[in-house]
Amino acid sequence: MTSEVLWLPRPDAVETTNIGRFGQWLSRREERDLTSYPALWQYSVERLRPFWGAVWEYFGLGEQVPEHRVLADEAMPDTVWFPDETFNYARAVLSAPGVAEDDVLVRAYSDSRDPVEWTLAELREAVARARAGLVAHGVRRGDRVAAWMPNIPETFALMLASASLGAVFSSCAPEFGAKAVLDRFAQIEPKVLVAVDGYRYGPKSVDRTEDVRRVVRGLEGLGSLVVLPYLDPGAETEGESWARFCAYDEGVAFEPLTFDHPLYILYSSGTTGLPKAIVHSHGGMAIEHAKMHSLHHDLGVGDRFFWYSTTGWMMWNYLVSAPIVGAGVVLFDGMPDPIGMWRLAEASGTTYFGTSAPFLMACRARGVKPAEEADLSRLRGVGSTGAPLPAVGFDYVYEAVSPTAQLQSLSGGTDLCTGFIGGAPTVPVWRGELSCRCLGADVRSFDPEGHAAIGREGELVIASPMPSMPVGLWGDPLKHRYRDTYLTDFPGIWRHGDWITITERGSAVISGRSDATLNRGGVRMGTAEFYAVVEAVEGVADSLVVHLDDPGQDRLLLYVALEDGAELDEDLRRRLLSALREQLSPRHVPDEVRQVPEVPRTLSGKKVEVPVKKILKGARPEEAVARDALANPDALRAFLRA
Repeated sequence: MTSEVLWLPRPDAVETTNIGRFGQWLSRREERDLTSYPALWQYSVERLRPFWGAVWEYFGLGEQVPEHRVLADEAMPDTVWFPDETFNYARAVLSAPGVAEDDVLVRAYSDSRDPVEWTLAELREAVARARAGLVAHGVRRGDRVAAWMPNIPETFALMLASASLGAVFSSCAPEFGAKAVLDRFAQIEPKVLVAVDGYRYGPKSVDRTEDVRRVVRGLEGLGSLVVLPYLDPGAETEGESWARFCAYDEGVAFEPLTFDHPLYILYSSGTTGLPKAIVHSHGGMAIEHAKMHSLHHDLGVGDRFFWYSTTGWMMWNYLVSAPIVGAGVVLFDGMPDPIGMWRLAEASGTTYFGTSAPFLMACRARGVKPAEEADLSRLRGVGSTGAPLPAVGFDYVYEAVSPTAQLQSLSGGTDLCTGFIGGAPTVPVWRGELSCRCLGADVRSFDPEGHAAIGREGELVIASPMPSMPVGLWGDPLKHRYRDTYLTDFPGIWRHGDWITITERGSAVISGRSDATLNRGGVRMGTAEFYAVVEAVEGVADSLVVHLDDPGQDRLLLYVALEDGAELDEDLRRRLLSALREQLSPRHVPDEVRQVPEVPRTLSGKKVEVPVKKILKGARPEEAVARDALANPDALRAFLRA
């Protein structure tokens, strides 16, 4: 596989980047050269114990730990990390190494109110006040605290306050409907629910008052409701007001917890049933995010990290860990305007801007030229995740955003709350490829018999444990569902569900979900490859492909959503079929091309391929997909008529 190099590391990267300095430090300790990325990655997956012990020590998460007590049991899913250590995630975040008390650590922007800035001291005070409120409401270690709140500083403070007590935090974004919230929070039976009265999304105001009442009625065992008047700051609230809840500052203390003590609960998309409630740990999140933020994103003191996200997506949890390595965070709650986001990056002094592949492709489709709209000279990194970024998306970043920033296309998931394939400051950026497997992530490409290979597509697996793997699924004490979800196809090996090719140089290409792979005439192809070709055709804004491959039929159906002013005429149809024939294969030319108003996506922005396939094969929509798991459920109507 050959690909054009779009960005090269600095010649002095070993001396000037965090990963370079870490590699030098580890080289001295191990008395071997670990400064090249391939050598460091190989060490990190072959020598799990000394590698993760080094990360733990290097980032000041704890004292040096004997190798055999870094990883006491490596059999998944019962892996035991750092069994003798006590730890608290909130302490690690609020230590913010290198940040002074009066340094601004949190910058927050919103469609609903004026910008907010918090210094480190102000964040600590907000955490202390929220902690006192939780204690007053009887919250103790192990209790659940639920937040139906936007991406604002108060949510960050509430999460840290919960963590300081050893309570378990969980959040949903305000745009989630009442049923979607109940599907998630009812599973975990929170003791306290904190919600907003509503929010603004661009020019639109959304009142959530009645929805909050419905959620409260549906949560058995709920002890208290706290409401932050966010849409209408002067309004009276049902339940206790946020101001009253945070009325007292009794200082911050940190419960000493085990490494694997539950920190927060995230949720799978829930497209075909109740979302899985995925439990992540204090130590796992801190050590993994410290590694990623510092060594892969090169963040540290003076940096400002902005990843556009809501509190319903794992990237919010990922974002707010940045102070562990001394970096500030930029929060945004509102509509991601294709020009406004880049101007916000300028206004906030962002040095690393992360977003989704669909957002970058939407900017490209609309002809937005960020470098002409905003001063992005401080930008050193651009991150993309949520879906594979097509090669033309790479071109767009380097032509329209920044010729010098490192583009890191990441792949990971809610299941591990991190990216395990991405980029690093000592690795080139190749067009259309994820630059490297991340440190400590033993990612491989397996064939159906479980054999790993380089240079051919296969199932994405993680062959060795990582500290950020979930400690469990809520309500699954014996881990039966955990094993069935991740560890049965290749016993003892984590199967992630993506289709991947790993190149000889260590980069990777994600081809889409393995359960949506196209297989025509024995030629398998990931849907991401298909979309990359289709969405590069002028006039196409979005697309979805479905292969109906039951006995007796073999039909490939392509659905396209078009840009404003475009229509699916014979010329566009001809250009689509020609591009697919020439760039993919004649076997992957669709039997039909149909226009739809929009492509259905989950709340986190992923295309809904498998449920649409079920609908086209005759399933009722309510059987194929949970409506409340979709960002645009009305988009399914076009497929009901298909």
